[in-house]
Amino acid sequence: MTAATEPTMAAGDPARGGAGTTGTAGLGAVLRAELTKIRTVRSTVWTLLPTFVVGVGISLLAGLSFASQSPDQQKGFDPLFPAFYGLTLGQLPLVVFGALVMAGEYSSGTIRATLVAVPRRGRCYAGKVLATALFASAVALPTVLVGFLAAQAALGRYGVGLGAEGALPALLGGYLHLVLLCLLALGVAAMLRSPVRSLAVLLPVFFLGSQGLGNVPGVRTVTQYLPDQTSWVLLHLAGSQDEARWARDYGPWTGLGLLVLWTAASLLGGYLVLRRRDA
Repeated sequence: MTAATEPTMAAGDPARGGAGTTGTAGLGAVLRAELTKIRTVRSTVWTLLPTFVVGVGISLLAGLSFASQSPDQQKGFDPLFPAFYGLTLGQLPLVVFGALVMAGEYSSGTIRATLVAVPRRGRCYAGKVLATALFASAVALPTVLVGFLAAQAALGRYGVGLGAEGALPALLGGYLHLVLLCLLALGVAAMLRSPVRSLAVLLPVFFLGSQGLGNVPGVRTVTQYLPDQTSWVLLHLAGSQDEARWARDYGPWTGLGLLVLWTAASLLGGYLVLRRRDA
């Protein structure tokens, strides 16, 4: 076997993760390649900007709206609610980003070149997941923090600081909420292998859950378990848990744990499809 034919054989059987020079790249090299790939596709990267703009903008507007209420209307008001309200829509661009990172390669056909370069599909998939998580983290952290500060500034005398009860856990929860939803979308896209099919499944779920059917009391018993709503108790978006009409069947950290399970199941499903099906 010559050095010239060895890579060809590895590329010819990517499903088995054949040996050869193309299969020897470590996870660090794969991660760097995926980061470069995402960064150089402008249409994909630009989907991240609306997360910050929409997330912070809506939280600011919500803070201004609550600040203008009368003292009587302020009774029982939770100042953390407007701080994270912007995430209900700000999360959608991150969902689109996660789906496009994976499904975009199938629609363009570049997934074949990717698997030739990294025939070990587990390593290839891990690189994509880590790269997506890093980009999602880069936008999630400032979105959550600036959104919180903007909302509290808009609330004026009703605003609270970072040391307020529940503020830091909610900030951590908001950050994890955005990153996990982005990775969940990547897993769904890996299973469906198409941007159109992926977004046709993901976006209605998020719109109907948080913005539509989730507000119907009888339906909320089911929609409270949808992935975009499981963090709402931690984010102070679910209403007072002391009132029966708002109370969820789980606590704040249990809800976040449910989102972790949703994301893990999605990523596992995506990996199994990538491993078992040809590009």
